[in-house]
Amino acid sequence: MKTIPYKIYLEESEMPDKWYNVRADMKKKPAPILDPGTLKPVSLAQLSAIFCEELARQELDDTTAYFPIPEEIRNFYRMYRPSPLVRAYCLEEHLKTPAHIYYKFEGNNTSGSHKLNSAIAQAYYAKKQGLRGVTTETGAGQWGTALSMACAYFDLDCQVYMVKCSYEQKPFRREVMRTYGAKVTPSPSMETEVGRRINAEFPGTTGSLGCAISEAVEAAVTQEGYRYVLGSVLSQVLLHQSIIGLETKAALDKYGIKADMIIGCAGGGSNLGGLISPFAGEMLRGTAEYEIVAVEPASCPSLTRGRYAYDFCDTGKVCPLSKMYTLGCGFIPSANHAGGLRYHGMSSVVSELYDQGLLTARSVEQTEVFEAATRFARIEGILPAPESSHAIKVAMDEAVRCRETGEEKNIVFGLTGTGYFDMVAYQKYNDGEMQDHVPSDEELEKSFAQLPKVL
Repeated sequence: MKTIPYKIYLEESEMPDKWYNVRADMKKKPAPILDPGTLKPVSLAQLSAIFCEELARQELDDTTAYFPIPEEIRNFYRMYRPSPLVRAYCLEEHLKTPAHIYYKFEGNNTSGSHKLNSAIAQAYYAKKQGLRGVTTETGAGQWGTALSMACAYFDLDCQVYMVKCSYEQKPFRREVMRTYGAKVTPSPSMETEVGRRINAEFPGTTGSLGCAISEAVEAAVTQEGYRYVLGSVLSQVLLHQSIIGLETKAALDKYGIKADMIIGCAGGGSNLGGLISPFAGEMLRGTAEYEIVAVEPASCPSLTRGRYAYDFCDTGKVCPLSKMYTLGCGFIPSANHAGGLRYHGMSSVVSELYDQGLLTARSVEQTEVFEAATRFARIEGILPAPESSHAIKVAMDEAVRCRETGEEKNIVFGLTGTGYFDMVAYQKYNDGEMQDHVPSDEELEKSFAQLPKVL
């Protein structure tokens, strides 16, 4: 085996020129998106009224394995891609583990996260369609930051509905978006009909991604020349994010490394789905085996404690129904939850892979997540995003287990981005003010009771 450098870089010419659609290799496909009125699969025409037409096509296509990446998008990617696969030598030494730890680092662009991979694609298709602008939601702010950058690049108007507690906790994220020209509104707001309804039903609510999605969709369909774009959950987003996994696998193959375990944080599924897609594809084709682990917050545990059922993708119930692991579209995480990954459901693709047993899931509490983040920052020199730190926590746990068993395992995890705009959360942890919250069974049952009745 070749000597493994600290950072494995692919050459620019080695950057993938196609996105990979894992649905094409799934014998049992994710369940179709349903029209909530008729409970029949939505048509391309229906989706195109909300999304850009080409993105709607990508959303519904579960047979095409590879989609060529347009040259304009590849040119933008070249500003920060290929991204490095890093061997965490310092962390290995600190943990005294025989395991080899690698992380795919997606924080080497101004937005600070992997979200830019899909933001630039969605902005490109909006511009190509001749639209004036797009609307979206953002939770922790990474997606809103990325989309504002992409819209500035293509001279598109960008309207962002930001989860209210994040809007208040992360003012610097908000200001980066505004610097790139986006209009940022705390959600739920009084600017939309659905926002006013949610505020009336949940007085004083701190918001959720489901709320913000409802407002963004309403804003898109009520303005001529606008479409809605989303940073996670959707199959089209996982398609664009597959460049993460394709690069990861290419870098491992370059040095003859076979991953044993692949770990990703899981909120809506964009990073996890993108990281694992080519590996899951090999498992589906029967050519390789991997242990894939999704790590989610204990305060928003859709995979580990949710129901696999059809549900609305948004709190206002204006979006189509998707079959996914869900806590119920009315579920709102505790206001003290600062670790990101706040969505009530999980990508239909990730949900189906999980239901088929191709991956496992674990939930972790946020104080232990920030403890792992702090250790990682001191050892590896990168301040990780709270979301990424869920994966870091489990990767470190697995490395310690290898120390105890003597197993030499290749552990790969996704470092989705940096945490430099998340300092209020780090401050709460450092000051000892951070608390854990795990929803009770009673809370979840109350939310499950509101799931739509779909046979």
